[in-house]
Amino acid sequence: MGKGFFQVPTAINEPIKSYAPGSPERKEVLDQYKAYFNSKVDIPFYIGNEEVKTGNTRPISPPHDYKHIVGHYHLAEKEHVTKAIQNALDSRSAWADLSWEQRAAIFLKAADLIAGPYRAKINAATMIAQSKTIHQAEIDAACEFIDFLRFNVEYMSQIYEEQPDSAEGIWNRVEYRPLEGFVYAITPFNFTAIAGNLPASAAMMGNVVVWKPSDSQIFSAKVIVDVFKEAGLPDGVINVIYGDPVMITKTILDSPDFAGIHFTGSTYVFKELWKQIGNNIHSYKTYPRIVGETGGKDFILAHPTAKPQQVATAIVRGAFEFQGQKCSAASRVYLPNSTSKEVLERVKKDVGSFNKPGSPEDMGNFITAVIHEGSFDKLAKYIDQAKDDKDAEIVVGGNYDKSKGYFIEPTVILTTDPNYTTMETELFGPVVTVYVYDDKDWTKTLSLIDNTSEYALTGAVLSADRYAIDEATKALQNCAGNFYINDKPTGAVVGQQPFGGARASGTNDKAGSAQNLLRWVSPRLIKETFVTPENYRYPFLG
Repeated sequence: MGKGFFQVPTAINEPIKSYAPGSPERKEVLDQYKAYFNSKVDIPFYIGNEEVKTGNTRPISPPHDYKHIVGHYHLAEKEHVTKAIQNALDSRSAWADLSWEQRAAIFLKAADLIAGPYRAKINAATMIAQSKTIHQAEIDAACEFIDFLRFNVEYMSQIYEEQPDSAEGIWNRVEYRPLEGFVYAITPFNFTAIAGNLPASAAMMGNVVVWKPSDSQIFSAKVIVDVFKEAGLPDGVINVIYGDPVMITKTILDSPDFAGIHFTGSTYVFKELWKQIGNNIHSYKTYPRIVGETGGKDFILAHPTAKPQQVATAIVRGAFEFQGQKCSAASRVYLPNSTSKEVLERVKKDVGSFNKPGSPEDMGNFITAVIHEGSFDKLAKYIDQAKDDKDAEIVVGGNYDKSKGYFIEPTVILTTDPNYTTMETELFGPVVTVYVYDDKDWTKTLSLIDNTSEYALTGAVLSADRYAIDEATKALQNCAGNFYINDKPTGAVVGQQPFGGARASGTNDKAGSAQNLLRWVSPRLIKETFVTPENYRYPFLG
């Protein structure tokens, strides 16, 4: 059979559809939303070619209408987790041996399926399961997921193409082997794209995966499974399980064949996972790869020269899109005294123009619900505390209501204490805290920002003064893995802004880049000598 050096299609970012009134995509996604909302799906977990239903189920309800049930999912027991691990291992040889272009074709097909026949399905499922507006669902579940798949295929081909030099008489080559064992993917509720990418990126490089989606994302995770199946992903390459996270994780990390973890979630959980892996290190066949993107306490810093309306827009979009439930969301803001009142007035005006938080089915809504009652109660507690504290005040919002959905009003807290609780604690909701600094203390404020948080994920500086931008870029180099100049600190695009942070924000392996894919391979150098020496003596011996 003939072979060749294959070039994959050049990756380009998927265009974002507008969903403007009267557009065909708007009608299609609303029709799909209604179909999902008015039916009940019974979601199994997936081990090899089995769709397993244990009868032990949990309901699925939209966060914006939590009394309404759209389906159930089945919970795995320990025996199922053990079976999923074994099935993955049994599938490993055939998958690892499959030609890379065949693996590439599967995920390129998956991207085209999402771009076409599954676009409305994956967007509508995300709107229901995670209470995203259509715009947030489109840029996440459709466009970013498509971009992950297409760009990762291109990065994979570039990795394979990178080869060492060869000297006269020898041929050096590197093969990029999948890890020996299986990869454990733990994915969050807030991005359908991340939920798909974490298992897919490892699988693309020839690995087999056991994937545990967030309980709050299983409805849209089912669509991801459907896409992968239709794209031709062989059974057993990605096994999907739901259930008790402690039991599942312990069972997986106790396996000597555990070879790596791909994680997005809380900092505390990731540190506990790292500890468990360390405690088990003597039992593993290989040193596991540990890749994680965790929390953030992301900042916006405005210089006195920044235009107030631009700062206000960065705050409103950066803090309140998707109810602030992005690890990159703006959560602490530093405003100069000279423009702070104008900025806050503009923020108040913008927030005042929002509809009351409601369902994403109403496309006039900028804000919907937070993910579950636990998140709601946590946020309400911090809002109430700010109302009582003498060194804080609510200047925008501050109301909440969970009679039907978990609705938190977009809230701005103004504090006189740069180390106030909500300036340091990750809240993961539509609550942002503002500290006003004296204009003359610009340089001191840079140090304050750098030292306030344990996190180092994203941050933004807005300024018309290039010297100030340069000073901030240097001073804040360690406290943001993604640093934005004259923009909000959210919205990283695959292929343009590889995403990840350091400190307590993760291992900074940059999802959506070749750096991340390199974590899922183990290179082997092959040196071939064409004329093999037959005399041990070197010339220096005479």
